[in-house]
Amino acid sequence: MSTLIVEAADPMTSVQDAGRHGAQRYGLSPSGAMDRLSLAIANRLVGNPAISAAIEIGPFGACFITEGESIRVAISGAARQVSLDGRVIPVNRSMTLAPGTRLQLGPAREGVFGYLAVEHGIPGQAVFGSLSVNARAGLGSPFPRPLRAEDRLEVGAASGRREHRMGSLAPSGGPIRVVLGPQDDEFGDAVATFFETAWHVSPTSDRMGYRLDGPAIRHLHGHNIVSDGTVNGSIQVPGNGQPIVLMPDRGTTGGYPKIATVISADLGRLAQIPAGQGFRFKAVSIAEARTAAIAMADLIGRLPSRIMDVDDVSLDLEALQNANLAGNAVSAVDSETWHADGASAHGP
Repeated sequence: MSTLIVEAADPMTSVQDAGRHGAQRYGLSPSGAMDRLSLAIANRLVGNPAISAAIEIGPFGACFITEGESIRVAISGAARQVSLDGRVIPVNRSMTLAPGTRLQLGPAREGVFGYLAVEHGIPGQAVFGSLSVNARAGLGSPFPRPLRAEDRLEVGAASGRREHRMGSLAPSGGPIRVVLGPQDDEFGDAVATFFETAWHVSPTSDRMGYRLDGPAIRHLHGHNIVSDGTVNGSIQVPGNGQPIVLMPDRGTTGGYPKIATVISADLGRLAQIPAGQGFRFKAVSIAEARTAAIAMADLIGRLPSRIMDVDDVSLDLEALQNANLAGNAVSAVDSETWHADGASAHGP
Protein backbone atom coordinates (compact mmCIF):
# COMPACT_ATOMS: atom_id res chain seq x y z
CA MET A 1 0.00 0.00 0.00
CA SER A 2 0.90 3.65 -0.45
CA THR A 3 -0.10 6.82 1.35
CA LEU A 4 -1.21 10.19 0.07
CA ILE A 5 -0.57 12.75 2.80
CA VAL A 6 -2.41 16.07 2.82
CA GLU A 7 0.04 18.92 3.39
CA ALA A 8 -2.51 21.69 2.80
CA ALA A 9 -6.07 21.79 1.47
CA ASP A 10 -8.71 24.27 0.37
CA PRO A 11 -11.66 24.24 2.85
CA MET A 12 -13.85 22.80 0.06
CA THR A 13 -11.54 19.83 -0.59
CA SER A 14 -13.21 16.49 0.15
CA VAL A 15 -13.70 12.96 -1.11
CA GLN A 16 -16.60 12.75 -3.57
CA ASP A 17 -17.98 10.12 -5.95
CA ALA A 18 -21.17 9.95 -8.02
CA GLY A 19 -23.32 10.54 -4.94
CA ARG A 20 -25.52 8.90 -2.36
CA HIS A 21 -28.75 7.87 -4.04
CA GLY A 22 -31.88 6.21 -2.64
CA ALA A 23 -31.70 7.77 0.82
CA GLN A 24 -33.54 11.06 0.36
CA ARG A 25 -36.58 9.55 2.04
CA TYR A 26 -34.46 9.57 5.21
CA GLY A 27 -33.54 13.23 4.68
CA LEU A 28 -30.05 12.46 3.33
CA SER A 29 -28.94 14.65 0.45
CA PRO A 30 -27.16 12.91 -2.45
CA SER A 31 -23.88 14.87 -2.20
CA GLY A 32 -21.33 13.72 -4.82
CA ALA A 33 -19.11 15.57 -7.27
CA MET A 34 -20.08 19.10 -8.24
CA ASP A 35 -18.84 18.43 -11.80
CA ARG A 36 -19.46 14.77 -12.66
CA LEU A 37 -17.88 15.02 -16.13
CA SER A 38 -14.54 16.16 -14.68
CA LEU A 39 -14.79 13.43 -12.03
CA ALA A 40 -15.28 10.85 -14.79
CA ILE A 41 -12.33 12.17 -16.84
CA ALA A 42 -9.90 11.94 -13.93
CA ASN A 43 -11.09 8.45 -13.03
CA ARG A 44 -10.93 7.11 -16.57
CA LEU A 45 -7.38 8.36 -17.03
CA VAL A 46 -6.18 6.04 -14.25
CA GLY A 47 -8.40 3.15 -15.28
CA ASN A 48 -11.11 3.56 -12.62
CA PRO A 49 -14.86 3.39 -13.21
CA ALA A 50 -16.21 6.86 -14.01
CA ILE A 51 -18.17 7.09 -10.75
CA SER A 52 -15.32 6.14 -8.39
CA ALA A 53 -14.44 8.31 -5.43
CA ALA A 54 -11.79 10.97 -6.01
CA ILE A 55 -10.58 14.07 -4.21
CA GLU A 56 -12.60 17.15 -5.14
CA ILE A 57 -10.40 20.24 -4.76
CA GLY A 58 -11.83 23.72 -4.25
CA PRO A 59 -10.75 26.98 -5.89
CA PHE A 60 -7.77 27.68 -3.61
CA GLY A 61 -5.86 24.48 -4.34
CA ALA A 62 -4.16 21.81 -2.26
CA CYS A 63 -0.84 20.08 -1.70
CA PHE A 64 -0.05 16.39 -1.18
CA ILE A 65 3.04 14.30 -0.44
CA THR A 66 3.40 10.63 -1.34
CA GLU A 67 4.76 7.95 0.95
CA GLY A 68 5.35 4.22 0.59
CA GLU A 69 5.16 2.83 -2.94
CA SER A 70 4.59 4.85 -6.12
CA ILE A 71 1.09 6.23 -6.70
CA ARG A 72 -0.61 6.81 -10.07
CA VAL A 73 -2.94 9.80 -10.26
CA ALA A 74 -4.75 12.05 -12.74
CA ILE A 75 -6.06 15.61 -12.39
CA SER A 76 -8.94 17.22 -14.27
CA GLY A 77 -11.42 20.06 -13.88
CA ALA A 78 -10.67 23.72 -13.21
CA ALA A 79 -7.63 25.15 -15.00
CA ARG A 80 -4.80 25.66 -12.52
CA GLN A 81 -1.03 25.27 -12.26
CA VAL A 82 -0.02 21.79 -11.16
CA SER A 83 3.55 20.93 -10.22
CA LEU A 84 5.57 17.93 -9.10
CA ASP A 85 8.42 18.98 -6.83
CA GLY A 86 8.22 22.44 -8.42
CA ARG A 87 8.13 21.19 -12.04
CA VAL A 88 4.96 22.28 -13.86
CA ILE A 89 3.02 19.43 -15.46
CA PRO A 90 -0.09 19.28 -17.68
CA VAL A 91 -3.53 18.30 -16.45
CA ASN A 92 -5.91 15.80 -18.05
CA ARG A 93 -3.25 13.12 -18.05
CA SER A 94 -2.12 10.41 -15.68
CA MET A 95 1.24 10.41 -13.91
CA THR A 96 3.06 8.10 -11.55
CA LEU A 97 4.44 9.73 -8.42
CA ALA A 98 7.52 8.29 -6.78
CA PRO A 99 7.65 8.11 -2.97
CA GLY A 100 8.38 11.49 -1.43
CA THR A 101 6.96 13.48 -4.35
CA ARG A 102 5.26 16.80 -3.52
CA LEU A 103 2.17 17.40 -5.67
CA GLN A 104 1.06 21.03 -5.64
CA LEU A 105 -2.24 22.25 -7.12
CA GLY A 106 -2.43 26.03 -7.28
CA PRO A 107 -5.51 28.29 -7.18
CA ALA A 108 -8.03 27.87 -9.99
CA ARG A 109 -7.47 30.27 -12.90
CA GLU A 110 -10.66 29.21 -14.70
CA GLY A 111 -13.45 27.24 -13.08
CA VAL A 112 -13.78 26.26 -9.42
CA PHE A 113 -13.44 22.52 -8.77
CA GLY A 114 -10.69 20.09 -9.72
CA TYR A 115 -10.51 16.31 -9.29
CA LEU A 116 -7.58 14.19 -8.21
CA ALA A 117 -8.24 10.53 -9.00
CA VAL A 118 -5.98 7.76 -7.69
CA GLU A 119 -5.50 4.45 -9.48
CA HIS A 120 -7.54 1.72 -7.73
CA GLY A 121 -9.74 4.39 -6.14
CA ILE A 122 -9.87 5.66 -2.58
CA PRO A 123 -10.64 2.95 0.00
CA GLY A 124 -13.35 3.74 2.52
CA GLN A 125 -16.53 2.57 4.22
CA ALA A 126 -19.53 3.41 2.04
CA VAL A 127 -22.59 4.97 3.69
CA PHE A 128 -25.75 4.25 1.69
CA GLY A 129 -23.55 3.18 -1.20
CA SER A 130 -21.29 6.23 -1.33
CA LEU A 131 -18.06 7.62 0.13
CA SER A 132 -19.17 11.19 -0.67
CA VAL A 133 -18.60 13.66 2.14
CA ASN A 134 -21.48 15.72 3.49
CA ALA A 135 -19.89 17.76 6.24
CA ARG A 136 -23.18 19.05 7.66
CA ALA A 137 -24.49 15.50 8.10
CA GLY A 138 -21.14 14.09 9.25
CA LEU A 139 -21.16 11.52 6.44
CA GLY A 140 -18.39 10.30 4.19
CA SER A 141 -15.27 8.20 4.15
CA PRO A 142 -12.38 7.88 4.87
CA PHE A 143 -13.07 11.20 6.65
CA PRO A 144 -16.65 12.49 7.24
CA ARG A 145 -15.47 16.07 6.67
CA PRO A 146 -13.33 18.13 4.30
CA LEU A 147 -9.70 17.08 4.11
CA ARG A 148 -7.15 18.99 6.16
CA ALA A 149 -3.42 19.07 6.77
CA GLU A 150 -1.87 15.84 8.06
CA ASP A 151 -4.74 13.63 6.87
CA ARG A 152 -3.43 10.36 5.45
CA LEU A 153 -5.22 8.42 2.71
CA GLU A 154 -4.12 4.82 2.26
CA VAL A 155 -4.29 4.00 -1.46
CA GLY A 156 -3.15 1.27 -3.83
CA ALA A 157 0.33 1.20 -5.37
CA ALA A 158 0.80 2.20 -9.00
CA SER A 159 0.34 -0.62 -11.50
CA GLY A 160 3.18 0.50 -13.77
CA ARG A 161 0.83 0.88 -16.73
CA ARG A 162 1.57 3.30 -19.53
CA GLU A 163 0.49 6.87 -18.84
CA HIS A 164 -2.56 8.30 -20.60
CA ARG A 165 -3.89 11.68 -21.63
CA MET A 166 -7.35 12.78 -22.64
CA GLY A 167 -8.08 14.17 -26.08
CA SER A 168 -9.66 17.61 -26.01
CA LEU A 169 -13.41 17.89 -25.58
CA ALA A 170 -15.45 20.42 -27.52
CA PRO A 171 -15.81 23.52 -25.32
CA SER A 172 -19.29 23.99 -23.94
CA GLY A 173 -20.71 27.41 -23.29
CA GLY A 174 -23.78 29.54 -23.65
CA PRO A 175 -26.56 30.12 -21.14
CA ILE A 176 -27.29 27.64 -18.37
CA ARG A 177 -30.37 25.72 -19.49
CA VAL A 178 -33.35 25.33 -17.16
CA VAL A 179 -36.83 23.83 -17.20
CA LEU A 180 -39.43 26.19 -15.76
CA GLY A 181 -41.22 25.25 -12.58
CA PRO A 182 -42.56 23.66 -10.59
CA GLN A 183 -43.80 26.96 -9.09
CA ASP A 184 -43.02 29.46 -11.87
CA ASP A 185 -46.66 30.59 -11.75
CA GLU A 186 -45.85 32.20 -8.39
CA PHE A 187 -43.69 34.88 -10.04
CA GLY A 188 -45.73 36.49 -12.82
CA ASP A 189 -43.75 39.09 -14.82
CA ALA A 190 -40.65 38.36 -12.68
CA VAL A 191 -40.09 35.24 -14.82
CA ALA A 192 -39.05 37.54 -17.68
CA THR A 193 -36.65 39.35 -15.33
CA PHE A 194 -35.14 36.00 -14.37
CA PHE A 195 -34.19 35.28 -17.99
CA GLU A 196 -33.16 38.82 -18.93
CA THR A 197 -30.69 39.18 -16.05
CA ALA A 198 -26.95 38.53 -16.14
CA TRP A 199 -26.62 36.76 -12.79
CA HIS A 200 -23.45 36.46 -10.71
CA VAL A 201 -22.50 33.70 -8.29
CA SER A 202 -22.21 35.10 -4.78
CA PRO A 203 -19.01 34.51 -2.75
CA THR A 204 -21.26 33.07 -0.02
CA SER A 205 -22.10 30.06 -2.21
CA ASP A 206 -21.12 26.53 -1.23
CA ARG A 207 -21.81 22.87 -1.98
CA MET A 208 -25.32 23.22 -0.57
CA GLY A 209 -26.43 26.11 -2.77
CA TYR A 210 -25.19 28.74 -5.22
CA ARG A 211 -26.61 32.10 -4.19
CA LEU A 212 -27.10 34.46 -7.12
CA ASP A 213 -26.59 38.23 -7.08
CA GLY A 214 -28.90 40.31 -9.24
CA PRO A 215 -32.30 42.04 -9.14
CA ALA A 216 -34.85 40.77 -6.66
CA ILE A 217 -37.35 38.27 -8.10
CA ARG A 218 -40.69 39.19 -6.51
CA HIS A 219 -43.34 36.66 -5.53
CA LEU A 220 -47.01 37.09 -6.33
CA HIS A 221 -48.33 35.39 -3.19
CA GLY A 222 -45.51 35.45 -0.65
CA HIS A 223 -42.37 33.37 -0.34
CA ASN A 224 -43.68 30.52 1.82
CA ILE A 225 -45.19 27.34 0.37
CA VAL A 226 -45.91 23.93 1.80
CA SER A 227 -42.52 22.20 1.86
CA ASP A 228 -42.02 19.82 -1.02
CA GLY A 229 -39.19 17.82 -2.54
CA THR A 230 -36.13 19.32 -4.20
CA VAL A 231 -33.65 18.02 -6.77
CA ASN A 232 -30.14 19.02 -7.77
CA GLY A 233 -30.54 22.24 -9.70
CA SER A 234 -33.80 23.42 -8.11
CA ILE A 235 -33.81 27.23 -8.07
CA GLN A 236 -35.51 28.47 -4.94
CA VAL A 237 -36.43 32.11 -4.43
CA PRO A 238 -36.51 33.07 -0.74
CA GLY A 239 -38.05 36.20 0.76
CA ASN A 240 -35.22 38.54 -0.30
CA GLY A 241 -35.83 37.67 -3.96
CA GLN A 242 -32.26 36.44 -4.58
CA PRO A 243 -32.38 32.98 -6.24
CA ILE A 244 -30.50 30.01 -4.80
CA VAL A 245 -29.54 27.08 -7.04
CA LEU A 246 -29.57 23.93 -4.93
CA MET A 247 -26.40 21.86 -5.30
CA PRO A 248 -25.48 18.29 -4.27
CA ASP A 249 -25.39 18.94 -0.50
CA ARG A 250 -28.86 20.54 -0.60
CA GLY A 251 -31.73 19.77 1.73
CA THR A 252 -34.14 17.15 0.40
CA THR A 253 -37.20 19.38 0.91
CA GLY A 254 -37.78 23.11 0.96
CA GLY A 255 -40.48 25.67 1.60
CA TYR A 256 -39.57 28.38 -0.92
CA PRO A 257 -41.16 28.57 -4.39
CA LYS A 258 -38.95 27.18 -7.17
CA ILE A 259 -38.95 29.25 -10.35
CA ALA A 260 -37.00 26.73 -12.46
CA THR A 261 -34.62 23.76 -12.37
CA VAL A 262 -31.15 23.61 -13.95
CA ILE A 263 -30.98 20.60 -16.27
CA SER A 264 -28.65 17.84 -15.13
CA ALA A 265 -26.38 18.21 -18.18
CA ASP A 266 -25.59 21.85 -17.26
CA LEU A 267 -25.27 21.58 -13.49
CA GLY A 268 -21.53 20.84 -13.71
CA ARG A 269 -21.02 23.90 -15.92
CA LEU A 270 -22.83 26.03 -13.37
CA ALA A 271 -20.72 24.56 -10.55
CA GLN A 272 -17.58 25.67 -12.39
CA ILE A 273 -18.65 29.34 -12.63
CA PRO A 274 -16.51 31.31 -10.15
CA ALA A 275 -17.88 33.97 -7.83
CA GLY A 276 -18.43 37.28 -9.60
CA GLN A 277 -18.59 35.89 -13.14
CA GLY A 278 -21.78 36.69 -15.03
CA PHE A 279 -24.04 34.22 -16.82
CA ARG A 280 -27.62 33.89 -18.03
CA PHE A 281 -30.35 31.28 -17.96
CA LYS A 282 -32.26 29.88 -20.93
CA ALA A 283 -35.55 27.98 -20.82
CA VAL A 284 -35.77 24.60 -22.57
CA SER A 285 -38.44 21.94 -22.75
CA ILE A 286 -38.45 18.70 -20.78
CA ALA A 287 -37.77 16.87 -24.04
CA GLU A 288 -34.69 19.03 -24.70
CA ALA A 289 -33.49 18.46 -21.14
CA ARG A 290 -33.88 14.71 -21.60
CA THR A 291 -31.95 14.79 -24.88
CA ALA A 292 -29.14 16.75 -23.20
CA ALA A 293 -29.02 14.26 -20.30
CA ILE A 294 -28.73 11.35 -22.73
CA ALA A 295 -25.95 13.15 -24.61
CA MET A 296 -24.04 13.77 -21.37
CA ALA A 297 -24.38 10.12 -20.33
CA ASP A 298 -23.19 9.07 -23.80
CA LEU A 299 -20.18 11.42 -23.57
CA ILE A 300 -19.17 9.99 -20.20
CA GLY A 301 -19.64 6.47 -21.52
CA ARG A 302 -17.37 7.16 -24.52
CA LEU A 303 -14.54 8.77 -22.55
CA PRO A 304 -12.29 5.69 -22.86
CA SER A 305 -12.31 6.12 -26.65
CA ARG A 306 -10.75 9.58 -26.19
CA ILE A 307 -7.86 8.34 -24.09
CA MET A 308 -4.44 8.25 -25.75
CA ASP A 309 -1.08 6.88 -24.67
CA VAL A 310 1.54 9.38 -23.54
CA ASP A 311 4.92 9.08 -25.25
CA ASP A 312 6.75 10.84 -22.44
CA VAL A 313 10.33 11.70 -23.27
CA SER A 314 11.90 13.23 -20.15
CA LEU A 315 14.20 16.16 -20.92
CA ASP A 316 16.92 17.55 -18.67
CA LEU A 317 16.31 21.22 -19.41
CA GLU A 318 19.35 22.42 -17.45
CA ALA A 319 21.61 20.12 -19.46
CA LEU A 320 20.07 21.37 -22.70
CA GLN A 321 20.68 24.98 -21.75
CA ASN A 322 24.35 24.24 -21.09
CA ALA A 323 24.89 22.23 -24.28
CA ASN A 324 26.00 23.51 -27.71
CA LEU A 325 23.25 21.85 -29.73
CA ALA A 326 24.13 23.74 -32.91
CA GLY A 327 27.49 22.07 -33.33
CA ASN A 328 29.83 24.44 -35.25
CA ALA A 329 27.82 27.53 -34.43
CA VAL A 330 28.78 30.85 -36.02
CA SER A 331 28.11 34.47 -35.26
CA ALA A 332 27.15 36.77 -38.12
CA VAL A 333 29.05 39.64 -36.50
CA ASP A 334 32.18 37.68 -35.51
CA SER A 335 34.32 36.50 -38.44
CA GLU A 336 36.50 34.48 -36.09
CA THR A 337 33.66 31.92 -35.91
CA TRP A 338 33.24 31.54 -39.69
CA HIS A 339 34.37 28.13 -40.93
CA ALA A 340 34.04 26.33 -44.24
CA ASP A 341 35.01 22.71 -44.81
CA GLY A 342 36.96 22.78 -41.55
CA ALA A 343 39.22 25.66 -42.75
CA SER A 344 39.51 29.00 -41.03
CA ALA A 345 38.17 32.07 -42.83
CA HIS A 346 41.66 33.56 -42.58
CA GLY A 347 43.55 30.92 -44.49
CA PRO A 348 43.44 27.79 -46.61
